[in-house]
Amino acid sequence: MARQPGVDAFPITTVKTAEKPLPERVADRITELIIADSYKPGHKLPNEYLLGQRLGVGRSTVREAVKLLVSRNVLKVRHGSGTYISESTGMVDDPLGFRFYRDKRALAIDLCEIRLLLEPAVAALAAENRSDVQVDEMRGLARRVEDMFAADVDHSEADVLLHKKIAEASGNIAAPGIVGILSTAIPLFVDVSKRVLRDETITTHRRIVEAIAKGSPRSAKTAMQEHIEHNRANFLAQTIK
Repeated sequence: MARQPGVDAFPITTVKTAEKPLPERVADRITELIIADSYKPGHKLPNEYLLGQRLGVGRSTVREAVKLLVSRNVLKVRHGSGTYISESTGMVDDPLGFRFYRDKRALAIDLCEIRLLLEPAVAALAAENRSDVQVDEMRGLARRVEDMFAADVDHSEADVLLHKKIAEASGNIAAPGIVGILSTAIPLFVDVSKRVLRDETITTHRRIVEAIAKGSPRSAKTAMQEHIEHNRANFLAQTIK
């Protein structure tokens, strides 16, 4: 079993003078410690007092540094419990500022073009490298999307998680982050399509997941292409009305 880093894993290191403001330097040092001690998502950090001791700064400075890392989604603060490594480290809502584009249909169409360049290839890699556990998780997320459709509630959160899980299963360490950024636009896709793609989404999600489960890169790639192409065709049709 992997060792969860503890308080003693933090070396006693003083933050040296630099051009950045002190909270920024402390945030950088905490990030270095997270990497050096192999902290994983969900691991708990030492409290502010202990971190301050090891970095040679006061608790208030540590608190400001933690706030910076929370804003970058590196850390999560659970009130009454402590500070933890984020489950989706580095991912923030709308990192590319999609909400500020006025023409949401045009944006959705352009995003489909970018997704077509990336996600079919990622799905093919997932078919080659997935684990049984990851397949089970994908099937569970696909079912959750279907259940949300049936209940007539917003399915976008489960949809995002499914696409990120496929990227994770690809075995490419960069894929989850990149697909994760693109997936932050899925709520936009849901809004623009007005959920008219319900049956198509359910059908192609199933085909993607089962192709990955069977270890068929070509089928997984084709299913993902069709999934995104259906979205793009729908947006184009709405645009020209």
